[in-house]
Amino acid sequence: MAEIEREAMEYDVVIVGAGPAGLSAAIRLKQLDAELSVVVLEKGSEVGAHILSGAVLDPVGLNKLIPDWKDKGAPLNVPVKEDNFYMLGEAGQLRIPNILMPPFMSNHGNYIVSMGNVCRWMAEQAEEMGVEIFPGMSCSELVYGENGEVKGVVAGEFGKNADGTPGPSYEPGMELHGKYVFLGEGVRGSLSKQVIAKYDLDAKSDVQKYGLGMKEIWEIDPEKHKEGTVTHTMGWPLNGNAGGGSFIYHLENNQVYVGFVVHLNYKNPHLFPYMEFQRFKHHPQVAELLKGGKRVAYGARAISEGGFQSMPQLEFPGGALLGCAAGMVNVPRIKGNHNAMLSGIAAAEAAMDAIKAGRSGDLLEGYDAAVRKGEIGKDLKKVRNVKPLWSKYGLLGSLTIGGMDMWMNTFGNGFLGTLSHGKSDAEATEPASKHKEITYPKPDGTLSFDRLTNVSFSFTNHEESQPAHLHLTDPDVPVNVNLAKYAGPSARYCPAGVYEFVGEGADTKFQINFQNCVHCKTCDIKDPSQNITWTVPQGGDGPNYPNM
Repeated sequence: MAEIEREAMEYDVVIVGAGPAGLSAAIRLKQLDAELSVVVLEKGSEVGAHILSGAVLDPVGLNKLIPDWKDKGAPLNVPVKEDNFYMLGEAGQLRIPNILMPPFMSNHGNYIVSMGNVCRWMAEQAEEMGVEIFPGMSCSELVYGENGEVKGVVAGEFGKNADGTPGPSYEPGMELHGKYVFLGEGVRGSLSKQVIAKYDLDAKSDVQKYGLGMKEIWEIDPEKHKEGTVTHTMGWPLNGNAGGGSFIYHLENNQVYVGFVVHLNYKNPHLFPYMEFQRFKHHPQVAELLKGGKRVAYGARAISEGGFQSMPQLEFPGGALLGCAAGMVNVPRIKGNHNAMLSGIAAAEAAMDAIKAGRSGDLLEGYDAAVRKGEIGKDLKKVRNVKPLWSKYGLLGSLTIGGMDMWMNTFGNGFLGTLSHGKSDAEATEPASKHKEITYPKPDGTLSFDRLTNVSFSFTNHEESQPAHLHLTDPDVPVNVNLAKYAGPSARYCPAGVYEFVGEGADTKFQINFQNCVHCKTCDIKDPSQNITWTVPQGGDGPNYPNM
C-alpha cells in the first residue's frame, strides 16, 4: 500500500494518555510556562472512560501539583476512616492487627475516589490553563525523526476495513509532532512496548510482572454501608493456586467498590481469574455485605507489579515513559496513582529545562534519576522484595519475610538486598498435564455473574467493521500449541470473554470476539506463547466507565 500522506501539527510537548500521569505532566508544563503548546491525546471516548483503579488515593502527588485542590473542588470527598486487613478461609476470617503493618501501609490521610472522576476534574484544570485535550484519538503509530528519535505520533486514524485497507469513509489521521513526546498509556501500552524494545530500555532492569485487577461497583443496603471503610483480604479463594487478594472500599451514596487482583505468574493454566473473583463474593463476610444490593458497573485492567527493579530506563530519544507505562505501582499498598502524578511532574520539569536550553528530540537528562532517587524511588524501594518473595515462597513467605524486610526498609536498608523476579508471567505458565482442572461454581446471577453479562456493565463498544486490534503472530499457535499443551488458557485468563475455542477435534477454530475487549491487555502479558499483541482500536472504542 502506498505511503499515507498526513497533515502535521507542531507542539512543544505531545502527551499520549489522559490518565493521572499525562494530565499531571500537562498541568505542570503550563504552570512552568503558560506559553508552551501542550496537547493530550486520549483513546477513550472521554477523559476517564478508560480509567480503572481501586482506588484509595494517596494525595501526595496532588498536593505537590495543585496544593489548593480542595478549594478547586477536586472529587476527593471520602477520607479513609477505618482500615482493615483480613486473612480469609472458606467460611471465616482472621483479622491482621494494623499495628503489625509498617507505617506506610496505613491509609490514614488517604481518600476513596473514582480515579475516572479525578481525571475528569484534572482535565478541566488543564484545559483552563490552555492545554489542548483530544479524547477519542487513539495513537496508532510513532513518528520518528531523522536521527531515529521519537518526534511524534499518528492519531485519529478511522475507517479501515476489516482487512486493514482504507474503507469508503477512511480518515488517515494526523501526525502530532513535539519537541518531546510523553507516553502515559498505562500498563503495557502499545507504543510504550515498541519504544522499550526499539531503544532496549529494559536492558538493565528485571523482568516486569503483572496482576489482573477486576472491579465491580455495588449499591448496597444503607444499613450496611460504612462510608470511608477500607478492607483488604488475602487467602481464600486463591490459597496456593495464585497470589492476589481483594479490596472493598465504601465510598459515597451507599456504594462500594468490590475488587479482586490475581497475580499473573500463576502456573496452572486451568486457573480462571474471573471466576475466582466471582467465587470470592460468596464468602460469608462478603455475601452478607452485598445481600440486597445490586451491581452497577464492571471493569478490568492489568496492573504492573514488578516495582523498583523492573522499571525500564524512563528516558528515550525524544521523550519519556510516565506512570504505569513504566510500572510504578506499590504492590503491598495497591497504589500507583500518586507515583503516576509525581512522574508526570518530574517529566514536565525535565522537559521545561531542556526546552529552555533550546534542546529537543534528545534524552531528557535528569528525569530518570529524579524518579529513582526521589519520592517515587523511595516509595517503591521499601517494598521491592514483597512480590518476588510472594512468587517464590507464597503468601506466608510474603507476610513474614517480606513484612520484616518492609519494616527494616522503613528505617534503613533491608536485609535481603534486591531480589529478582525470575520468569516472566507468560513463562511461568506450565503445561496443563502438570495440573488438575479447577471446578468453579456456576454464577447465581445475584452475587456472581457470567462474563458476558458483566461486560455489558462496562458499557464496552467497538465498531465491528474495523480490523481486530488483537493480532496473532501465528494464527496456528492458539489451537496447535496453546490448546494442545496448555488447555487453551486464553479462554480463561481474559476477563471479558474475548477468546473462544469453537468446534471439536480437527475442526477446532480459535475465535477472537474483539468487540468484548475491555482493554485490560492480559492477553498480551499472559499468553504462554507470546503470540497475541494488543494494539489500539479506532479512537473512542472500548469501555465507557462512568465512575471507576
